[in-house]
Amino acid sequence: MKTVVKSVLAVAILVASCAKNPFTGKSTMAFVPNNQIFPSAFQQYNQFLSENKVIKGTAEAKKIETIGMKIKVASERWLTANGNADYLKDYAWEYNLVDSKEVNAWCMPGGKIVFYTGILPICKDDAGIAAVMGHEVAHALANHGQQRMSAGLLQQLGAVGTQIAVGNQDAQTQQLAMQAYGAGSQIGGMLPFSRKHESEADMIGLTLMAIAGYDPINAVKVWERMSAQGGQAPPEILSTHPSNQTRINELTALIPQAKAEAAKFGVTFK
Repeated sequence: MKTVVKSVLAVAILVASCAKNPFTGKSTMAFVPNNQIFPSAFQQYNQFLSENKVIKGTAEAKKIETIGMKIKVASERWLTANGNADYLKDYAWEYNLVDSKEVNAWCMPGGKIVFYTGILPICKDDAGIAAVMGHEVAHALANHGQQRMSAGLLQQLGAVGTQIAVGNQDAQTQQLAMQAYGAGSQIGGMLPFSRKHESEADMIGLTLMAIAGYDPINAVKVWERMSAQGGQAPPEILSTHPSNQTRINELTALIPQAKAEAAKFGVTFK
């Protein structure tokens, strides 16, 4: 009984730990504060750089840094205009190009970004890099890493609750219950949560690239090129990411909104 009470109290504390996302206006889970997450993320980032081939001084490496700075400035302009000038005070932006055939880019909490050389052909040009950069920066700005950690804590708490609920059952029943919880929480919880983050990052990133002066139509072109690469992908319901076609459709629909937002900062497109 004491364990159940503790679990209920823990849930109450976690539910009370929310933060408002200035980019979406929604309350988000923030059970682990950024002042705990950022130092660990920065350390992991530095370790990654020390273990991989970082490209410096080339035209491509300079582009990654220059475009990254433009997206950063765009986010600062947007936040300041919307009453959140201090939002980025603990961020420490860094942009690095890493030699790898992997078609990927990522951003750690606090603004630590890596582009792999393998994604540059998909980006194709500066506007394509800006589209990917905007998306990755958006993950950091929306605190998606913090939210994933918070969701993971809830998932663990749910597992404890399930164990308590079937504690008096036979071993086989307990095992089946835990397997059902694991599959259900993943397919019905964690995976949709992750796909939502990707769609949010697409939306925010599209606006940021537009404010930075890059026509948002180029985000659609990036995903059209990505889709043209082919390859096997799991069904969307079993994936952490929306399908390429879903992203193309969503981005296309969001272009007028991104252009309208950019126009507020004096940036227009033909």
